[in-house]
Amino acid sequence: MTRTDPLLGPADIRELAAALSVRPTKQRGQNFVIDANTVRRIVRTAEVRPQDTVVEVGPGLGSLTLALLDVADRVTAVEIDDTLAAALPSTVAARLPEKADRFTLVHSDAMRVTELPGPAPTALVANLPYNVAVPVLLHMLETFPSIERTLVMVQAEVADRLAAAPGSRVYGVPSVKAAWYATVRRAGSIGRSVFWPAPNVDSGLVSLVRRAAPVATTASRREVFAVVDAAFAQRRKGLRAALAGWAGSAAAAEVALRAAGVSPQARGESLTVEEFARVAEHRPEQVQQEKGERA
Repeated sequence: MTRTDPLLGPADIRELAAALSVRPTKQRGQNFVIDANTVRRIVRTAEVRPQDTVVEVGPGLGSLTLALLDVADRVTAVEIDDTLAAALPSTVAARLPEKADRFTLVHSDAMRVTELPGPAPTALVANLPYNVAVPVLLHMLETFPSIERTLVMVQAEVADRLAAAPGSRVYGVPSVKAAWYATVRRAGSIGRSVFWPAPNVDSGLVSLVRRAAPVATTASRREVFAVVDAAFAQRRKGLRAALAGWAGSAAAAEVALRAAGVSPQARGESLTVEEFARVAEHRPEQVQQEKGERA
């Protein structure tokens, strides 16, 4: 007996949406994937394994959810939309009944999720809403250190920024912060026609493989990220000037930079995450104390 394909096609998506009176909203950056081959490609590119517990953010009507559940051991989906969250378990039960007990729905804002039911997630795979893609990605990587591999579909421009190397003109805050957690690379492009509604921009896939060991530094993540934020807040300036507020003065910034082996004339876009960490280690003590007192 031939197994019926559990994945959703364009007609299935529109039928589900009509039954739920759902119209994708720009406010939540919703663009539903309507092409089964695209979600299969995402699962392949993510290298989802039969033993994986996958967390998905923003499952929508369930296109990618079903493709993930068809391969992985378990899938936990985090959905903020009331209507979509209520409907997804029924869709899974109808399309993939043999795996329904392996699916968990968490009805929540992903930015507020601090724990997930069941086994710790080993992979994150998601079609992230364009308007919150970077904050959600960074929050999930920080909150769930068990996530070894991540594949996200984001706006092409965001994909380029996340995967950019030092020296690139699009290298910036997302690039450095993602590199704190993982080795990041562009993993493909996605056309507009596979979405409903079709977005006005192209999409890209980004692969993140968690570092085997954290960045070697005595500075905390928060301390390193504070340097990154300051450096790119005035990205046209050299670091001596850009980090003046962070260090207490331009002269103090220069002392910290030289102690870290970084040229005071360099710009943030030329530094690796390891170099930012070295700079963070040399923040003047009195500034650290003052900041701590005000916190």
